Amino acid sequence: MARKKKISEYDFVGKAIKKLRKPPYKGIHSVYSGFNQAFKDYFGTNPVETTQRLAEEGKITIRPIRGGVMLYLPEDAPGQTDSKRVLESILGEDE
Repeated sequence: MARKKKISEYDFVGKAIKKLRKPPYKGIHSVYSGFNQAFKDYFGTNPVETTQRLAEEGKITIRPIRGGVMLYLPEDAPGQTDSKRVLESILGEDE
């Protein structure tokens, strides 16, 4: 399969989450979805290091789960949005 130009790791992860998730789920299991193997095949590197870095940068959210992790886009992560909003409310400027 010939490819013109590789997409970035971030774009690959984002596309994988969007295309591999099965409704009603908003994330993908890193192992059972086939993501880890597809990432290795495409980039030739360890997906764990990349997904951890992207999570640290706030570009994706990772939740540990049996057999691996669930990968989410930040806006789709369970509980993430609500806790962020509460924290911002507590620490935000007083009116």
